[in-house]
Amino acid sequence: MEKCFDVVGIGNAIVDVLVQADDRFLEDHDLTKGTMALVDEHQAERLYASVGPGLETSGGSAANTLAGVAQLGGRAGFIGRVRDDQLGGIFAHDIRSVGARFETPAATEGPSTARCLILVTPDAQRTMCTYLGASVGLDPADLDLEMVAQAKVLYLEGYLWDSDEAKAAFIAAAEVARAHGGEVALSLSDAFCVERHRDSFQELVDGHVDILFANEMEITALYKANSFAEAADQVRGRCKVAALTRSEQGSLILNGSGTHQVEPYRLGPLVDTTGAGDLYAAGFLHAYTQGQEIAACGRLGSLCAGQVVTQLGPRPQGSLRELVAQHLG
Repeated sequence: MEKCFDVVGIGNAIVDVLVQADDRFLEDHDLTKGTMALVDEHQAERLYASVGPGLETSGGSAANTLAGVAQLGGRAGFIGRVRDDQLGGIFAHDIRSVGARFETPAATEGPSTARCLILVTPDAQRTMCTYLGASVGLDPADLDLEMVAQAKVLYLEGYLWDSDEAKAAFIAAAEVARAHGGEVALSLSDAFCVERHRDSFQELVDGHVDILFANEMEITALYKANSFAEAADQVRGRCKVAALTRSEQGSLILNGSGTHQVEPYRLGPLVDTTGAGDLYAAGFLHAYTQGQEIAACGRLGSLCAGQVVTQLGPRPQGSLRELVAQHLG
């Protein structure tokens, strides 16, 4: 059966606020560089008031990936909860403007739309303070199961695993996708997220996931491994494909008995690593759903990640199609 969508994603619907900051600011606010910390609405407002001007843009890990798929020319859809407020309107406009379908009804009561303050230090590391707000209220009733059934790949964001309702939505969506001949992809999202949910993540990978995305810290945390090589050995064979990213060392892709080393693309000075993993997944999944071989999927993922780290913000500011034509055409 011909599918209407290449990739449909489920994740946190967040508006990112990107701000350049120094190490002293992180120290003053007891923030650990390079990590993601969850904050409540009061903390979010206090931190926002303490920083300089920021760049507001729709974000969220899975949403960034789906926006990238759409920018590459793929047929993309996104499911996530916002509130009927100003930030909710910004999120909906931005993701639709790149060509992704987003029709989850906005909540009319409860917490406000989620936002993430991303502090970018001069070394291009990003430290995230996230208020999850309305996004964690996602539950099975929010799912557009017709959209899920029409997806070649259902892409799930590990950050949502903190909510029991979202867990139930994940499993329900994965079962529908599989029942209609689709595949399920998961991003582990964050090493601290993995630490909180290691056992259930392992069960999810073993029982529901065809394609796993993880960086070196995340995959090592998932299996409590002593090294990346040990973690790679642990994950091999547990899912159809494991795409493991390693920053400046590129990525390692495992499928069956095959091992594919993919080199990184260095397209300019490193500015901001926000969104690198998200855009890697976008490129990989776009190539994958177009039937390309695994190494080519990795190269497109690497190219998209290499572009986004040369700018401020998690969504490409230039044309990804032109980038592909220039480097892979």
